[in-house]
Amino acid sequence: MDAFLRFITAARTSWIVLVLAALAVGGVFALAGGEESDTAPSVGLPDSAESVRAQALLEEFPSADSTSAILVFASESGELSDEDLAEINAKAFDALADFTPDGFVPPAQVSEDGDVAFLVVPLEPEEDVAAQTERAQELRDAASADLSDDVRVYLTGAEGFEVDIAAVFAGADFTLLLTTVIVVAVLLLVTYRSPWLWLVPLTVIGVADATAGIIARQVAAAVGIALDASITGILSVLVFGAGTNYALLLIARYRDELRLHEDRREAMRRALRGAGPAIIASGTTVALALASLLLGELAGNRALGFACAVGIIVAMAFALIVLPAALVLFGRGLFWPYIPRFGSPDAISRSPWGKLGRAVSKRPIVVALSGVAVLGVLASGVLFVQTGLSQNDRFRQTPEAVQGQEILADAFSAGATSPAFVVAPIDEADETVAALDGIDGVDSAAVTEEAGDLVRIDVVLGASAETEEAFATIETIRGELDDVGSGEALVGGLDSQALDVADAQARDQALLIPLILVLVLIVLVILLRALLAPVLLLVAVVISYFSAVGASWWLFQTPLFGFPAIDNNVLLFSFLFLVALGVDYSIFLVTRAKEEADHLGITQGMIRALAATGAVITSAGILLAAVFAVLGVLPLITLTQIGVIVCIGVLIDTLLVRTVIVPAMAFIAKDRFWWPRKPALTDAHAREQGADALASAASSPERSA
Repeated sequence: MDAFLRFITAARTSWIVLVLAALAVGGVFALAGGEESDTAPSVGLPDSAESVRAQALLEEFPSADSTSAILVFASESGELSDEDLAEINAKAFDALADFTPDGFVPPAQVSEDGDVAFLVVPLEPEEDVAAQTERAQELRDAASADLSDDVRVYLTGAEGFEVDIAAVFAGADFTLLLTTVIVVAVLLLVTYRSPWLWLVPLTVIGVADATAGIIARQVAAAVGIALDASITGILSVLVFGAGTNYALLLIARYRDELRLHEDRREAMRRALRGAGPAIIASGTTVALALASLLLGELAGNRALGFACAVGIIVAMAFALIVLPAALVLFGRGLFWPYIPRFGSPDAISRSPWGKLGRAVSKRPIVVALSGVAVLGVLASGVLFVQTGLSQNDRFRQTPEAVQGQEILADAFSAGATSPAFVVAPIDEADETVAALDGIDGVDSAAVTEEAGDLVRIDVVLGASAETEEAFATIETIRGELDDVGSGEALVGGLDSQALDVADAQARDQALLIPLILVLVLIVLVILLRALLAPVLLLVAVVISYFSAVGASWWLFQTPLFGFPAIDNNVLLFSFLFLVALGVDYSIFLVTRAKEEADHLGITQGMIRALAATGAVITSAGILLAAVFAVLGVLPLITLTQIGVIVCIGVLIDTLLVRTVIVPAMAFIAKDRFWWPRKPALTDAHAREQGADALASAASSPERSA
């Protein structure tokens, strides 16, 4: 290890590290293709899901090679005029027919009050996003031409949603990256109060982010994993957040060592020895927790886990190898105007965090109970949390396709615009339709297509799409059809798919949350060589997670957000990030406390660790919270919710759990904190040594004089 550290920091070899890193990064960039990530998150259900099996059977039907757009015509002042309706139907047989494969558009359907009409325009699937967007605009232009000013046209349906989702994600990666860089740069500048020191970690982590993104996309493509814009966005946030945290911890330790060692390269070696284990433990914890998502059912969960695990490993490598080599190229002047001079006074002894630690040590039980009470109050919102967002509710700004869908839902039967479908054996068609007609919640069922020995039955539900009522009806349909004929009928459609996603997400949470806890606990046990301390740290961070979710729920109910529910995958992702990242700050604190306790005892060791790490961990926590909050610039409510929950949770971990609750637990447990390991110096011995030192000082001639 010493040889490796010397290679990174020595005057003759540190530049070689940077050259090798530059060549490696250049090679990675050369491999990068022109792939883009401006796509919406995919569903990613396993092939065993009923909605997926039903959709696969639809490939055998004539309509499999087509998609459709729904054009909604709504009167703003009242009923559509006869002239408007005549013009709309004329478009179906003229201008709009030119877009269809067979030149036919069914006549317009008009609502009972005459305020709304819609046309279903069959289309050939278009894979190219630019061409699809251009065709959508041509459809809008053709539909709105020659209509009165009173009529508004909305493009919705499958085509409308695809185009609008592509539009809101267009350039999302660049916007997120730019905002993240600005936030990190400002916070680093405030933290270091130096005109140029902040440039070194920002440059290193920025290169790490670009490298991680390319590696993740290339490897994911090789193994058949698709990374959408939401995943690459979270990847950038995670690399910048975690990477900058590692940089802050290393630079803070480097600054301390510069006061103790005249040679800056020796100071960096000491800093790496001190901060390296904590950074490795932190990165390993996060990477393992993320990798556990590979065991999930949903492809989106697996893709996120894979990409972000790669990102953490890259960020950790850059922070431990490239950043030290870059920092030692510059002299102490890099810290100007607050240059750490050799032999200057110990700043740790004057830290306000040390004073806080001493105050906590006087009444640790009261402090611990008070802290837990605060967390409990914040967690109260968990009792009222609602989960599950419909497709219409997932956007922060309502796109045209959602507006059109909402107008249709108000004007027609709630489920008319997104019917479920059943694929059944053709010889059981009549029996299946009869069974469907007898189910509460089903408005109508009719055979719409045949293919070989299969038949497609479209089922209109009475409930709005993706509601609890719609899900209950789908479950009833599935149960009833199991007893019809051979029981081979399969239910598909939007509601069926959403129900399968919710069920798969619930199964993933039941598997992955306990697994994440076990992995984090194992890393902590190995790092601290203790059992009690890891358990206490894990309990504290889990409680802070519930506090973050509860506090976020109250916030989501305010007019500022007004979210009707939390999306299904938000709780799992938030748990993952908060437990894995939140425990980082406790790792940074407790590993330093373990180091100091060997010659100060647990109480004084924890106080000094708090004094030494308080400022840097607070800065790191605020920075990580701000970086995750940047997810709010992306268009999906899901990402905004993840960003807010993680932001609040990180602040709770940084300002309350790590600062107050963890030290209080250590003060209460005393030497048992490290159980079953025997500390090198117990609190009793530390007090004896302190008393002996005072007695010796009092009896010395110099003291007497």
